[in-house]
Amino acid sequence: MDVGFKTDKGAKRTNNEDAFFVMKRDGIYILADGVGGTNSGEIASRTAVNEVAQYFEDRPLTAKDSEGICREIFSAIKKANYRVFDMAQRFPENRGMATTIVIAYIRGKDVYLANVGDSRAYLYERGVLSQLSEDHTYVNALLKAGVITEQEAENHTDKNMITKAVGAEPIIKPDFFHIRLTEEACILLCSDGLYGEVPDPDITKVFNMGLTMTETCEILVDMANDNGGHDNITVICIKITEDEIK
Repeated sequence: MDVGFKTDKGAKRTNNEDAFFVMKRDGIYILADGVGGTNSGEIASRTAVNEVAQYFEDRPLTAKDSEGICREIFSAIKKANYRVFDMAQRFPENRGMATTIVIAYIRGKDVYLANVGDSRAYLYERGVLSQLSEDHTYVNALLKAGVITEQEAENHTDKNMITKAVGAEPIIKPDFFHIRLTEEACILLCSDGLYGEVPDPDITKVFNMGLTMTETCEILVDMANDNGGHDNITVICIKITEDEIK
């Protein structure tokens, strides 16, 4: 398995409110994008990522079926949600802080994904890039309801307004996905600092170059900055090889 990752504060921001954690040995990859005033977003994302990582450090994911895996991942997110929500309630300077989160668990040819908010998971397979996760945003809700078009969604003034986040409410319900991979498929996890600046066709072109995952991450982050870099940018790229899917 080839794994690459990179984070950058972007060209316009003074601090980085994204956070990520790679547990390659366990097949677990975590990415979060914090929201909140002052440095609260940074606290929220790092707290959530650390809580999920610690959960799986203490309780290795051994479930065999999709239902059991889903239950374990949800338990980790529930623990992170409680921690972030509690900190936001107890400390006035952290009031209103929250974070997105996207988690990938890869076992052989199976990929299990969970997400809250608008950090994304993509699949790159046979030259095609497709979004696996679904954005929990106000604009996506309007788009699904047929109120606005895709073009209107891209230019909507509220396109960054998320409708679900870790720490925003005492109870959270993530989305969960399970897919099976083919040889040489890639998984991309990213914050909106990437896809908000780099269109999917351009991301696809980078994967088509057949570079290492580290090189792919570096190019994607550079492209986001070259296109404006208005937000923090974090990417995790995972390439599945033939040995992993046998």
